[in-house]
Amino acid sequence: MKKSLKIKDISLNGDAPITELNLDDLLPLPPPYDKIEEQPGWKRITEEQKGRIVCNLDGVVGLSLPRPETPEEEKKYVDLFVTGMQKLLSRENNWTFLQPLLLSLEYCAKCQTCSDSCPVYEASGKNDLYRPTYRSEVFRRLANKYLKPGGKLLAKLNNEEIELNWTTISRLYELAYRCTMCRRCAQACPMGVDNGLITHELRKLFSQELGWAPRELHEKGTMLQLKVGSSTGMSPKVVKDNMEFIDEDYSELTGFDVVTPWDRKDADVLLIHNAGEILSWPENPAAFTILLNAAGISWTLASDDPAYDGVNYGLFYDDVQLARIALKHAEVAKKLNVKKIVMGECGHQHKALMTIADRILLGDMNIPRESSMTFLENLVFSGKIKFDPSKNDFPVTLHDPCNIVRNLGIVEPQRRILRYLCPQFREMTPHGVDNYCCGGGSGFAVMSQNNFKDWRVAVAGRKKFKQILDAFADQPGPEVKKYLCAPCSNCKGQIRDILDYYGAPLKSGIIYGGLVELIVNAMTDLKEPFIKWEE
Repeated sequence: MKKSLKIKDISLNGDAPITELNLDDLLPLPPPYDKIEEQPGWKRITEEQKGRIVCNLDGVVGLSLPRPETPEEEKKYVDLFVTGMQKLLSRENNWTFLQPLLLSLEYCAKCQTCSDSCPVYEASGKNDLYRPTYRSEVFRRLANKYLKPGGKLLAKLNNEEIELNWTTISRLYELAYRCTMCRRCAQACPMGVDNGLITHELRKLFSQELGWAPRELHEKGTMLQLKVGSSTGMSPKVVKDNMEFIDEDYSELTGFDVVTPWDRKDADVLLIHNAGEILSWPENPAAFTILLNAAGISWTLASDDPAYDGVNYGLFYDDVQLARIALKHAEVAKKLNVKKIVMGECGHQHKALMTIADRILLGDMNIPRESSMTFLENLVFSGKIKFDPSKNDFPVTLHDPCNIVRNLGIVEPQRRILRYLCPQFREMTPHGVDNYCCGGGSGFAVMSQNNFKDWRVAVAGRKKFKQILDAFADQPGPEVKKYLCAPCSNCKGQIRDILDYYGAPLKSGIIYGGLVELIVNAMTDLKEPFIKWEE
């Protein structure tokens, strides 16, 4: 396997992968997951796929970019890439992030401090391709050579030659989706360089100028959400029907009168779930309904599309698409005249609707927004509901979603709840703003084309899996049931795939879920356990 890569290698030998990974190169896992021969690995790309789509990066293909039919088609995309770089580095076309992008391009000291902070780089066995600086340096050199006066001569004099051709841009496109954009690297950089931002801007260039974006994020994500109201494909009627079934089921299971309010005007709170919860983890929206009703909160869900779905995949690849969804969320909140929006347990919804939407939700569209973490903390300690922590007397650890914790700095509210309601709560190492990404960030959790799912679980999620196992190292066997609290829908999707991939529910007795489920499970008035353990 080729590990020692030069920047210029990205433009050479375009029909072959620039590097390949093997299981025995990867970060070792603790028992009983340490036997290489028992690990599933990932599928190899077939000859049929190689003839149809571009497969020239690392033996993994997540994007299914069609192979060009003619040299003229290749040149067209190369020219568009140059135009895209020009727009990306102009204030007129990229006013939102131009300043931090320029600073990140100009001030990298190439010290590689960021590499040791990157879970993908570490999990890969420190393959050079996955250094946070690799793709950034490729882009930096291309911009310097092809956009600056005298750039080609300076590149030659400084020994920073790199060719801009079809091979370069096709590899760079795929490589932009080997970073979870967790920004652990930016946190570690002594100069403040943000390689995660550079990755995001590259994705934006490919989307806006070349029309290239992952199908799961664009066609099956943003476009589907704008068309029918949800990235899941559920129309407002289907969502309401599903919630009615959930209400009925949990009324029977809990003995509570579980009724979800819809389209209530002048409510104090508009709660926006990630609609994936309704399909895959109905216990989460049910727990919110039980808790908010028990506390006497004036709240509502909204059936106007897309306000019943907090997903905003534009966050990961295209600012324009993000703005289209965020504006619709604000419009629905304004129409219902709610006092504030509370974001459910979805990390990227937090970042899209708080950090980024602040740039576009101006004037009367700037509806107050609050994280469910602080909202739940205030509710738990309000005295409105009685709790019995002994109901949660089993090992519990907490996964910190990057966009809630590292991006927004919401660290302690969820911990105060867990310390109060979970007698056996223990932290991961490291935790808080230093915690590792689940490996499903930046849209990866919903991306599964070709053999990409295997890679995101076995490589991108490897460091997180090790963290989870280490947190429960004192009780590793399946005889002790353990709960991994992951207050983020995208993270839960990735964690589900990790645990299933390694058979961890059976081998280690680990289940996962959100924060609100633990809160409801500890309610004194609850007659039967809300959290169900797998047999």
